Amino acid sequence: MDTREALGSWIDGPKAAAEKMGADFGHRGERLGLPKEGPGSIAGPGRRMGALFVDGWLVALVAYGLIGKGSAASANMWTTPLFFAVTVLLLATTGTTFGKRLFGLRVVRLDGRRASIPQVMLRTLLLCLVVPALVWDRDTRGLHDKAVGTVEVRI
Repeated sequence: MDTREALGSWIDGPKAAAEKMGADFGHRGERLGLPKEGPGSIAGPGRRMGALFVDGWLVALVAYGLIGKGSAASANMWTTPLFFAVTVLLLATTGTTFGKRLFGLRVVRLDGRRASIPQVMLRTLLLCLVVPALVWDRDTRGLHDKAVGTVEVRI
């Protein structure tokens, strides 16, 4: 075997190496019965990170301007609890946040219905811990979604 090919498969990861050998993993969300593209398909990581950035930025702006009254130290103390509260409130009532809406996303249960309040609260708590959101499966669902049986889909 050419060492360049072996090195390439090591850098690409095990999925790319298995696909080169003929394994078919299907599209993201296929195992969950979701379409490949369009409404109802699993949202890509770029959209999800963009939505999270917008939501975090808006919450930080509110914490700085309204709660911290211009004090960065005070605003920093309130940003995460405010993010938790706003995210839980919006996801429990509408299934989406401002950032998610901007990027055309919503959070649903695996059966397509809106997530329950306990699901949303645990999902958001795990999201605030950061690490569970950074660990994905092959469908690019984070552990925070897998733990509560939700998925972030395109509208």
